[in-house]
Amino acid sequence: MTAARPDIEELAAFAADLADAAGPIIRRYFRTGLSVDTKADESPVTIADRTVEKRLREMIEARWPDHGIAGEEFGLKAPDADYVWSLDPIDGTKAFITGRPTFGPLIGLLERRAPLLGVIDCPILGERWIGGPTRPTTLNGQPVTPMPPRTLAQATMAITSPHMFDGWEMTAYERLRAEVNLTVYGGDCHNYGLVALGTIDLVVESNLQDYDYLAPAAVIAGAGGLVTDWDGNPVMLGSTTKVIAARTPELHAEALQRLQG
Repeated sequence: MTAARPDIEELAAFAADLADAAGPIIRRYFRTGLSVDTKADESPVTIADRTVEKRLREMIEARWPDHGIAGEEFGLKAPDADYVWSLDPIDGTKAFITGRPTFGPLIGLLERRAPLLGVIDCPILGERWIGGPTRPTTLNGQPVTPMPPRTLAQATMAITSPHMFDGWEMTAYERLRAEVNLTVYGGDCHNYGLVALGTIDLVVESNLQDYDYLAPAAVIAGAGGLVTDWDGNPVMLGSTTKVIAARTPELHAEALQRLQG
């Protein structure tokens, strides 16, 4: 039996509560020289990552006990539930441990594995996006105003690092990079918020996990944009490691064509 969908504004308010709980923990550890562990996939993790996710899971289990959870640090709980929370407690741990401010929690809610609501929160910058396909995206509580569309030749593209591309992926990326106006590097989850805002037009990345893109996919959808895999398929829980995010569907179609050659 399919569970009834909770009110989207009630869900958005709870997601904001989750981000509110994460912020003080992150700020407490930021730029303190805390120790860094290396996980099996060679990515870094800190006590801040683990403490944030533990707190968020406690809050979800208390408020929505029938919802599943898919978190970066503590794995899956009831992933086949109608509603599943996707948690990346600190997206951009490398930025966090080096004192850069572009990291933050990514909090997504999936409805039958597809993004319904997302939060991109950058607590050091004081910027928070909340939105989804049925809930227009806001930045710090104010509606995101669409900016004039740009063509691929006018577009700015952001990627975290070119080192995430291997083999044919690098060839595809370079083919797209040659067509855009400007490419910038770094930025982590903040890049996806800027796509929703409209100051960045494209994000293209590989070697990701679903908690890296599910919340941003909802936020960008709520701002009129689109996030898919490199084949143009909608992103879902566990669906891909390669994504393309675009400010408009038209720009997405242009960029996808170049990626596919």
